[in-house]
Amino acid sequence: MSKILIIEDDISIAEIERDYLEINGFETAIKSDGVSGMNEALRGGYQLILLDLMLPGIDGFTVCRRLREQLDIPILLVTARKEDIDKIRGLGLGADDYIVKPFSPGELVARVQAHIATYNRLKSNERASREITVGSIRINKKSRRVFVKEREIALKNREFELLLFLVENAEMVFDKETLYEKIWGMDAIGDNATVAVHINHLREKLEEDPSNPRYIETVWGAGYRFKI
Repeated sequence: MSKILIIEDDISIAEIERDYLEINGFETAIKSDGVSGMNEALRGGYQLILLDLMLPGIDGFTVCRRLREQLDIPILLVTARKEDIDKIRGLGLGADDYIVKPFSPGELVARVQAHIATYNRLKSNERASREITVGSIRINKKSRRVFVKEREIALKNREFELLLFLVENAEMVFDKETLYEKIWGMDAIGDNATVAVHINHLREKLEEDPSNPRYIETVWGAGYRFKI
């Protein structure tokens, strides 16, 4: 049984999340502030974290950043703030996705199920140990390490999966909806800004000139492709 940690200071919302998740077969725990939530998450044993941004003690952005430094499990932000800058900031700190209040319980459960399924698939299906080299980029699939001109580049879990998918399907164009479904394991129910943010992060880490990318090309009106 997958176990979910809910870090949410609004107890009524936390209990709604708990009830719907447990109805769907998940085990849950609730923490109502940033410090206790972070400490509980670091104890381990959880497969996903639902993290509110507006928390007492330590805000959700800080919690997300600190957890991502030590954990690779999915982090799903739950926020009442609809500004894109908050969503982009959260994704930049390592969150895998976000959901905006008020949300339907069904959507919440679907997001959680999809993220856990994707995470388990990535962990259980060890890829072949061979490396892929394209230009100055070298990818070791088994160790999940990426090098540019023999300098190792630190990529977050979703960034690595997105890069690997694009490289293994080089020269093919994929729209944001398809990439979201392939990497996040959901049928485009998330905000496609998630894909754009991760593409930008990859460019910043891999490209000599991110504003004029050599590898990850935008095909206007169609999507993205990896150029060989």
